[in-house]
Amino acid sequence: MNAYTLLPFIVLIAAMFLMTRSAKKKQQQAAQMRNEMQPGSGVRTIGGMYATVKEVNEDTVLLDAGPGVDLLFAKNAIGAVLSDDEYNRIVHGIEHDLKSDADLVPDDASSLTETDETDGSAAAASDDKIDLGKKDAAEDADAAGAAEAKAEDEPKKTDGDSDAK
Repeated sequence: MNAYTLLPFIVLIAAMFLMTRSAKKKQQQAAQMRNEMQPGSGVRTIGGMYATVKEVNEDTVLLDAGPGVDLLFAKNAIGAVLSDDEYNRIVHGIEHDLKSDADLVPDDASSLTETDETDGSAAAASDDKIDLGKKDAAEDADAAGAAEAKAEDEPKKTDGDSDAK
């Protein structure tokens, strides 16, 4: 046999070997992740449910999905073990790294209307007109009137009329 006829078979066997090797590596990483699960860690199942690990057995995991809701899952049904910060961000909406407390929304509206300035400059500043990029009502009325006048000047077309003359 010629070496050139064996080359496609060699390439095919090498590709299959590399694909099975990468698949085995992914399976080992997933098994390692599942074996490192501990009670109290947050997980996501392959179905997309988020829960907290309550108990880990050899082949099963007992998950706490909410107050009074305990679910028994196979270990293979755990899709990802999440870090505490990621789990709290997704499930509870809690951001761990808050930049400052100034960005938080207050519980009552009274702090939104209070100002720290005691002189009259705050009152004078609030009386100034703020340009929000909106047109005045008079400008809108002028533009609408011009559009209506233009539409009235043009002759109305009927079904039989055409532009070509």
